[in-house]
Amino acid sequence: MAWKSSAHIPLLFVLQVVFIVLFGIFTRYDPKYAMRNNYENDTSSVGKSSDLLGKNYAMFQDVHVMIFIGFGFLMTFLKKYGLSAVSLNMLLSALSIQWSILISGFLHPHCQDPTVEWGECPESRPWIDINIISLLSADFATAAVLISFGVVLGTTNPAQLAVMAFIEIVLFNVNEYIGRSYLNAVDAGDTIFVHMFGAYFGLAASRVLYNKKASDNDKAGPSHISDLFSMIGTVFLWMFWPSFNAGAAATGDAQMRAVINTYLSLCACVLTSFATSAFFSPSRKFSMEHIQNATLAGGVAVGATADMYMTPVGAAIIGSCAGILSTWGFSSLSPFLADKLKVLDTCGVNNLHGMPSILGGLLSIVLAGIATRDQYDQFNGDKHDSLHEIFPALAEDGTRTAGWQAGMQAAAMGVTLIFAVVGGIVTGFIMRVVGAVTANKDNRENRVGSKFAMSYSDLYDDNGYFHVEEEESA
Repeated sequence: MAWKSSAHIPLLFVLQVVFIVLFGIFTRYDPKYAMRNNYENDTSSVGKSSDLLGKNYAMFQDVHVMIFIGFGFLMTFLKKYGLSAVSLNMLLSALSIQWSILISGFLHPHCQDPTVEWGECPESRPWIDINIISLLSADFATAAVLISFGVVLGTTNPAQLAVMAFIEIVLFNVNEYIGRSYLNAVDAGDTIFVHMFGAYFGLAASRVLYNKKASDNDKAGPSHISDLFSMIGTVFLWMFWPSFNAGAAATGDAQMRAVINTYLSLCACVLTSFATSAFFSPSRKFSMEHIQNATLAGGVAVGATADMYMTPVGAAIIGSCAGILSTWGFSSLSPFLADKLKVLDTCGVNNLHGMPSILGGLLSIVLAGIATRDQYDQFNGDKHDSLHEIFPALAEDGTRTAGWQAGMQAAAMGVTLIFAVVGGIVTGFIMRVVGAVTANKDNRENRVGSKFAMSYSDLYDDNGYFHVEEEESA
């Protein structure tokens, strides 16, 4: 492989050096939790840290498994691209986690004195305080990048993917900051900020990178073994999805609802996905593409409203609808996107993350608009604790209504789609430039195009960037 087509080597070294420098200058252990102290109401950091870890570490670890095993193995369905899918998934995750901790930290700076708020800090130098919540938030941001990765799986080189992740993490954090801090949108399971953003960012970039030769490649499909490995990812994601949706929810009754709602939605989604898959099949058999992906759509659709009061039967209905919608998307919509709109979606991200996230966002508008104290605090006397825990903006300003909150949910969806589509288009053009710079000029006649910077034979193939051992003959 020519050095020019190996630009990912110096790029990864440079990025890690930049991360090390920025971590060295700006980051520290969170003085409230990760350093011994006794400055706040005589409450020691030992007890506070133990409490924070006890409440969050298990769910953080569940989300971690989803990121590195769930997403990684889900994308091994391509018969010649399994090594690349799992390995590049790990590479992008490690890059995104570090970068997101920094970007999120710059958007939420802290004063040298942990007892002083940043707005009142006499110093101009910001500090990034790292604790278990920082790591969990970085995992959520990484999920958005991996969703976008699924769109362009097998058609982009490592340098292009690293550039995509670097840009996407910045846009993701800025969009989430606007949505949560300025619009006061509620999204416990990150249906809007992670799934919607990641899906339509990747789809917009894919539209810019489209080349028909890639869609006609005979390696852009599964085998019996690759489907089996992909199901490993599906099962891991399915098992741990309640933690993904409940990890950022308020501890207590809200987090309990998030787990219950997600679990019931996922169970219902499995039944309708299987049934719809066989229904759309001329031979009335199940399609592994549908089973691997659509069975997870219930977790996406219920995410934004996971901690809201939707009732158990409501969760089951949402999951059922999500399974049908996602399976229909794989059966009918994906070919339309590729043939008519020239959007190549390798993993069917629009069907698993895109459309279900739209459904989930719309549900958050409805459930926010009808939220009342009688729903959330039925057995809580004359208090509003639970309602205001889910919708804190209503407690901050007594003049705000449930209708106002519904409007903010809609606004967050609109802003997210704008950030995702515009950002994805711009990033797609940047990836085309990276492709042109890193293209192997010695293989010009076999190369699909500068937008891919890969030879036609290397598309969807591990041999492009990995040493692949020869299989022993039986």
